[in-house]
Amino acid sequence: MNKVLIIDASSSDCRIMAALLTKAGYDPVTVSDFDAAKEEVAKLPPGAVVVSAMNFPDGTATKLINWQRQEGLNFPTIAVVDNINAIDVIDIMRGDGVIDVIQRRGIDRQLLETVSHYARPENIVLQLDNTLIPRGSKQFKDIENSIADIAATNANCIIFGECGTGKEQIARQIYLKSSRTQKPLIVVEAGGAALVGKHAPDSERSEIYDRIEGYFREAKGGTIIVKNIQLLTFERQSVLLHILEQEHPDVRIICTANATLLKMVAEETFRDNLFFMLRQTSITVPPLRETTEDISDIADYLLSKYARKKQQPKKRLDASAIKALKLHPWPGNIRELKDTVLFAAFHVNGDTISENNLKFDDAKPDIAEDLTHRNPKAEKERILKAFNRAGTWGGAAKLLGISERALYKLRKKHGINPDAESGS
Repeated sequence: MNKVLIIDASSSDCRIMAALLTKAGYDPVTVSDFDAAKEEVAKLPPGAVVVSAMNFPDGTATKLINWQRQEGLNFPTIAVVDNINAIDVIDIMRGDGVIDVIQRRGIDRQLLETVSHYARPENIVLQLDNTLIPRGSKQFKDIENSIADIAATNANCIIFGECGTGKEQIARQIYLKSSRTQKPLIVVEAGGAALVGKHAPDSERSEIYDRIEGYFREAKGGTIIVKNIQLLTFERQSVLLHILEQEHPDVRIICTANATLLKMVAEETFRDNLFFMLRQTSITVPPLRETTEDISDIADYLLSKYARKKQQPKKRLDASAIKALKLHPWPGNIRELKDTVLFAAFHVNGDTISENNLKFDDAKPDIAEDLTHRNPKAEKERILKAFNRAGTWGGAAKLLGISERALYKLRKKHGINPDAESGS
């Protein structure tokens, strides 16, 4: 396994990063101060990666990089930054020697993808390509139909869904099936260092304006995919809105977002006029826990890809493993399923994966808020569906990603008795 050294004073963020990396097949080590970091860097094997906060007790990422150079070491260092703009990112990468950056608020979306670019050699890390994984559920068939309908137009689109549901693959399929497929495709991350275009020093416009407009010039006639549009700062929102309103670029914009974006529009932290310009049409991708009939198809697809990569016989899931996979709530959706299945495939002796070979991570984000923001009828139906799947209220709470206490309050709210019968 590839070693990844995490240096951060935040114990909670260290735990989150370590859990994500472990799930993906890496071997993380966490430290919180400069002396411990030096000690661990000296022990890192070839192919390791360092993920470091910009500042931590008694040191900085820059100080650690300079120490590495003095010691003849050159492990790639990825910096975790807080609320930083594109111009500052350039300064960090030029002056401080980091090889890449991730936003602290985007750790769950950016960490694994960024680390995978620099960790060598790869073991069980398997990156999904841009094709759609074959799935048989009605919900996914409806999404495939929506892709074809939207691709036939030039409408901007927002693809809504939780982390790991395959939103970017859907966005790329819209591009590939459209008339713009022979023109450029540019993919940018709204909350990360990737949103850095070119700037003309003699320009009378702001540097941020020049950099964002540069993407439209490069993508003329084609498509820009903006990942995690909810992470776009208010300044960048204003620039993007001005470009769309005043310059009318010949570019289709496809955005990915989670439910936070709708809340931001309601709270006026995301500009509503920009939102409606970007959401001329939309697709909502259901979480994996609501399309459990797809789990076997997805797992089989992943195991086939893994077998080809490792040049070994394909492993299979037995009935106990499939049942366990269908009962897990999957807060990380397809991405988490991939990591779970491939971790089991890597470690199992033989060609059959059973329930005992599956390792589920108990450290997961709280998705109770997402549940309680649904309309009452949908909320009640989801509670009853979870109980019917699990057979117990404790199992239902696990599927919903909430505590049994929180589920009890929701049952009381909807008049659902212990036998899952509704009094209303």
